[in-house]
Amino acid sequence: MSDQGKGSASTSAAAPAPGSDTYKGWLFKWTNYLKGYQRRWFVLSNGLLSYYRTQAEMAHTCRGTINLATAHIDTEDACNIVLSSGGRTYHLKASSEVERQRWVTALELAKAKAIRMMNDQSDDSGDDEPTSRSDRSETQGTLKTLVSKLDDLSTCNDLIAKHGAALQRSLSELEGLRVPVDGGEKIKAVNERATLFRITSNAMINACRDFLDLAESHSRRWHRALQYEREQRSHLEQTIEQLAKQHNSLERAWREAPAHAAKAASAPTPNTERSGRGLKEEASDEDEDTEFFDAMEDSPAFITVTASEGSQHRRSQSSLSAASGSHSNDWSQEDHGGPGSSEASGRDQQARRARRSHITQKPNYSLNLWSIMKNCIGKELSKIPMPVNFNEPLSMLQRLTEDLEYSELLDRAARCESSLEQMCLVAAFSVSSYSTTVHRTAKPFNPLLGETYELDRTEDFGYRSLCEQVSHHPPAAAHHVISQRGWTLWQEITIASKFRGKYLSIMPLGAIHLHFHSSGNHYVWRKVTSTVHNIIVGKLWIDQSGDIEIVNHKTKEVCQLKFSPYSYFSRDVPRKVTGVVAQSDGQAHYILSGTWDEKIESAKIVQSSRRGSSTEAKQKTVYQTLSPKLLWKKYPLPEDAERMYFFSALALTLNEMEEGVSSTDSRLRPDQRLMEEGRWDEANSEKQRLEEKQRAVRRRREAEATDAYDEGKEFEGYQPLWFHQRRDSVTGETNFVYKGGYWEAKERQDWSMCTEIF
Repeated sequence: MSDQGKGSASTSAAAPAPGSDTYKGWLFKWTNYLKGYQRRWFVLSNGLLSYYRTQAEMAHTCRGTINLATAHIDTEDACNIVLSSGGRTYHLKASSEVERQRWVTALELAKAKAIRMMNDQSDDSGDDEPTSRSDRSETQGTLKTLVSKLDDLSTCNDLIAKHGAALQRSLSELEGLRVPVDGGEKIKAVNERATLFRITSNAMINACRDFLDLAESHSRRWHRALQYEREQRSHLEQTIEQLAKQHNSLERAWREAPAHAAKAASAPTPNTERSGRGLKEEASDEDEDTEFFDAMEDSPAFITVTASEGSQHRRSQSSLSAASGSHSNDWSQEDHGGPGSSEASGRDQQARRARRSHITQKPNYSLNLWSIMKNCIGKELSKIPMPVNFNEPLSMLQRLTEDLEYSELLDRAARCESSLEQMCLVAAFSVSSYSTTVHRTAKPFNPLLGETYELDRTEDFGYRSLCEQVSHHPPAAAHHVISQRGWTLWQEITIASKFRGKYLSIMPLGAIHLHFHSSGNHYVWRKVTSTVHNIIVGKLWIDQSGDIEIVNHKTKEVCQLKFSPYSYFSRDVPRKVTGVVAQSDGQAHYILSGTWDEKIESAKIVQSSRRGSSTEAKQKTVYQTLSPKLLWKKYPLPEDAERMYFFSALALTLNEMEEGVSSTDSRLRPDQRLMEEGRWDEANSEKQRLEEKQRAVRRRREAEATDAYDEGKEFEGYQPLWFHQRRDSVTGETNFVYKGGYWEAKERQDWSMCTEIF
């Protein structure tokens, strides 16, 4: 029997007659465009309509509730019902028109009863909760206080009237006396002022009396509104408590799930038909357990089940050997770079280089954030003058270079024989670049036009990197890295950022290119959106969200990565990243999972199947995989990192002074250097000087362009020194690429072509 048939049958059997205090039954509820309508158990009681996935859930899990007292009930067609209250809307469907009419009648009666109960609540009701009596007593006390104050004002008015009358009599007697003309005029003036004073006091008393009458007439309405808000808060607290309990139970179930899944996958079956039926039931149960919220449109489109490696090893070799370039062996622990190997070797190299491991601790300066931000809403962040209090002592060029923190992933990828395994490591590298941002809520310095930054790590890491600010409005930076270990990376990044009042969105625009010398594989991907929350109130925190598509333009293999945005109501771990590596025909070979601030693992797919109910618009794919293997793990932060802007070990060395660098290098920027040394007041003054100098240069360049246009001459605008624009042969996009000459100029120590920007 289909779901719809079961729903109609059970609805008529379970639902009591409309008009009773409680009405129950099955309805179909719209979830999203992927799943469509899903069968849910609805309960109407005490003016509240709640729904559950099954009847058994009534004891512990409520999926949602809507208050009919403030709800709007609408009927779209023969079987549909639409309930809306505030920002919440339920689209429901009954199994028949008769059943729909029963529900509509029950809902209308319940709504009328709920409204009547809310309107009939009186101040002296003895059935309210203790909290209600307390609030009502407080309201009544306030009204009594107002009456008392009004009595005091009336007494004062009587006294004023009495003394005012006596004053007027005295003044009238004075007028009758023989006094000089000037004295009579003054007495008249005083008499008029006394009259005005009496009129004003009477007006004040009348206004106070009107206020008291208005407060008394609205007291019951205020009390009903307060009672409604109290009920909503109580319901929200109960919902959050249920969610917390569900979160704990889901964590326990998740820990136990891999073991059960492995046992189920390796259990023998009597015959093929029973095996197929059992697998379908198992997949259905897995899908039911995975689903939690009906409207979770961002739920993963696949389910991963870990298989026992011994039973599936032979099948995995035979099914994947062709796609892996006949390289059927799994990655060794050495090639996989366990957390001990690459991390320890990297640290030993840094110790031998004896680079700095500390900087001046961040001073504790207080700042009124809102006074600066309130006039900046909706503006481009790069055009807002801000003090260095919001910055960290690194430029955007140095932050871009910091993406190379885990360059050993690319070194390992260059040694891979399989392009699919290489794709996994490239994906891990693309995720690792966000690991340094989890605590880094401060803003890097906007580079000046023509500012550069070099990082030569040929001796220890085998690469050297160069960045240049190639445009100022919009701000754009070009980056080029070449490694002696078999790869080249280049990118042009334009930062689009908007301040929205409560959060700050940072949207990197531009593609990242990675080329491996031996294989010729050319990978291209783009960055996701970064969001800084609680800009005005609360503790700042940063989140990454969006999708990354990594494409190997030589083999057409694709990796789809999903950065799940943080949600208080989500069952997923925070900062979750999932992904699938597939070859050109769409067949998936690896599953990637982890978090962007901790680690990424890969699991080889052994078998895949599509499972789902007939009512789902899109079925989920169930991937059976081998045990996951570690691709990347974050290095721990240095000691006292929270006092050093949460810099990583590499970030601490980025602004360290080096000899022989270009005169436009970020290390020589004075305001950034002063901030690093803790001299923030001087840094603010220097920052304003540099920004004004840059504006003057831009105005001069615009004037030159205007003069050239008036004279009919061709004017060549600003041209970067080390990068030029070229059309990419792979993507067809035009971007800035390295044209050469920088490292040769450094060897000659000839920086005569550089302009003075600091």
